[in-house]
Amino acid sequence: MSIAAIENDSSWDVLLRAWEELGVPDGWRAEIIGEGITLVPPPKGGHNEIVACIQDQLHEVKARGGVGLPRCGIYNNTDVRIPLLGQLYIPDLVILPRPLTKRGEEHSAEDALIVVEVTSKRNADTDRKAKRWGYAHGPVPLYLLADRWDEEGPTVTLFSEPEGGTYRTIKRVPFGEAVTVPEPFGFELDTSEFPTDE
Repeated sequence: MSIAAIENDSSWDVLLRAWEELGVPDGWRAEIIGEGITLVPPPKGGHNEIVACIQDQLHEVKARGGVGLPRCGIYNNTDVRIPLLGQLYIPDLVILPRPLTKRGEEHSAEDALIVVEVTSKRNADTDRKAKRWGYAHGPVPLYLLADRWDEEGPTVTLFSEPEGGTYRTIKRVPFGEAVTVPEPFGFELDTSEFPTDE
């Protein structure tokens, strides 16, 4: 690519092309956060266990036939793009309409029904601030954050009703308590088996 071509492209286009051409090691994730590409190492056991607990419960809700959920898939390691902000995240879990193959390579945040992030020690602030802001601008209707590193102890926070780049409703519970996930899911997310160790 020539320098002239780079100068004529938006920074989003340049970052997106660079992201698409990256050779990321197995298990790692590359995300466009802020004005650059961030590499995230593979998560450890406790992180993966929380993701698995949430995924199992979402599969149960989907199997019960929640409104519109049978036509959706539960995915991990799938990019969610917010072109307006020039951001691209790879949440721990995302529910998107199916099939992905007919949707093409670009998965817009506005199509997601819910995104789930589980904090790791090194990226907790990114999930709490940058991604919360990005998902609200998506707008992603539901953002579920499992935060093992919260100052007040491990918590689960459900952000909903995005408006003007922020979430109007925030429900926060400590690990061990259930959090109500509204329609189209309509269930109580059980957090009693969430590990708190790394």
